[in-house]
Amino acid sequence: MSTYLPTVFGENLMDMLDDFDRGFFRGFPNMDRTLYGKHAQNLMKTDVRETNEGYEVDIDLPGFKKDEIHVDLQNGYMTITTEKTLDKNQENKQGKMLRQERYAGTMQRSFYVGSYVTEEDIKASYENGVLHLLVPKKDAPKAPEKKQILIEG
Repeated sequence: MSTYLPTVFGENLMDMLDDFDRGFFRGFPNMDRTLYGKHAQNLMKTDVRETNEGYEVDIDLPGFKKDEIHVDLQNGYMTITTEKTLDKNQENKQGKMLRQERYAGTMQRSFYVGSYVTEEDIKASYENGVLHLLVPKKDAPKAPEKKQILIEG
């Protein structure tokens, strides 16, 4: 027998209950609010399109500057990491903070692109809050064919 869990605004009830502890503390000042955690991949909305030449990857990263985004390649995995900091001098500003929804912290996603793809093969650009990556399809180099040498005589 399957259990039906209601959803509210597209979220599973169990996720909402799991998040209750963190939600309770949102009203307290000076609590760190971060981008990482189990919902980080929901913030890095990604489209992957396959072409004849390779893959086109578009990742929505609105509000990030180019220098806050890092793309690394290691052991066949391409990892996109973002880092966001907020102004720590908020106390010096006049007025009382009534609501704070901007986050600080890091988040990352990894994609396996193959062990034969190098960092020179991947092309990256960032425009209007979208990171665009071109990853070529690259197979293992072919092993040299075995050739027989004729013996004269």
